Amino acid sequence: MVDTRLADDGAAIRRRRECAACGRRFTTYERLEQAPLWVTKRGGVREPFDRAKVVAGARAAAKNRPVDAAALNALAQEVEDALRGQAEVTSQQIGIAVLERLRQVDEVAYLRFASVYKGFEDIEDFEREVGLLTKTTAPKHTGGG
Repeated sequence: MVDTRLADDGAAIRRRRECAACGRRFTTYERLEQAPLWVTKRGGVREPFDRAKVVAGARAAAKNRPVDAAALNALAQEVEDALRGQAEVTSQQIGIAVLERLRQVDEVAYLRFASVYKGFEDIEDFEREVGLLTKTTAPKHTGGG
């Protein structure tokens, strides 16, 4: 072994190695293998957690909004990290975790996601959710005096 250092913000160990036979150098990475996170869907079906599905749902809610891909990827990573302590979660727990974080990213995207996740059926559902949103969100300042 020629060199060892942390990689991926401490999530992996990068090692530079040299072949004893030919002298050629190569790099290996060591990462902790995490147990899979299982999701139980509403119909009882179990499947492995898929961060890409979280990103896709958040991206759909944030379509045509000023939200960049990095923010959506970070949101999905935060959701996964928050749920990772459990061996199994429900799709409802994932939806709630996404809603909590999406509210901080973009309120319109939050409302769009909530309308699908909570199954809004009429305008009163939107009005109720906007009322809850405005009660828990600090007022926006317009910069005037």
